[in-house]
Amino acid sequence: MSGLAFAARAAARTAFRNGSAVRAISTSAVAKAASTQIPDFSAYKKTSSAANDRTFTYFMVGSTGFMTAVAAKNTVHDFLANLSASADVLALAKVEVNLTSIPEGKNVVVKWRGKPIFIRHRTQEEIAEAASVDVSTLRHPQADAERASKPEWLVMIGVCTHLGCVPVGEAGEYGGWYCPCHGSHYDIAGRIRKGPAPLNLEIPEHQFVEDDTKVVIG
Repeated sequence: MSGLAFAARAAARTAFRNGSAVRAISTSAVAKAASTQIPDFSAYKKTSSAANDRTFTYFMVGSTGFMTAVAAKNTVHDFLANLSASADVLALAKVEVNLTSIPEGKNVVVKWRGKPIFIRHRTQEEIAEAASVDVSTLRHPQADAERASKPEWLVMIGVCTHLGCVPVGEAGEYGGWYCPCHGSHYDIAGRIRKGPAPLNLEIPEHQFVEDDTKVVIG
């Protein structure tokens, strides 16, 4: 009997504990459900229409595109400004030479953009000689009048058209310029007459100013 009584008491205690746990769990879940409050987000909901949303989107896209275009323009402008010539380079773009100091029958060499410039004050005999040449016989046909806008003044770039040497003035077989490097002969108009050079000496852009007393090269 004592064993049965002990087993009965143990079963009763177990049932009591299980029932209390079930009630505790059930009571806790109910309490939790009752205490949970869901926030009200209605104040954060959009009240604008779809048309207003599209307008805002277009405005933002357009504003961003405009700002990007302005930034690109400024970048390109700054880049090109850095590529432009400096003040000292622009100062050398033109050279002014006083012609009154050059006697007739003489050459003067000046520097322009890093190149030698030959200025020849030609005599009447030299002008007549240059004009008498048959242009059709020349390797690079050019009349003297095409090369000298004022017959008494011949302005040329003093660089041989063969390999870029500097010819010597008042030399050669034609009384003009001679390149000793490879034997090119130029006449008194700077036209190639003999040797390997393919072209006449180049005529730079120039103009006479102040009653032809000065020449501006460039």
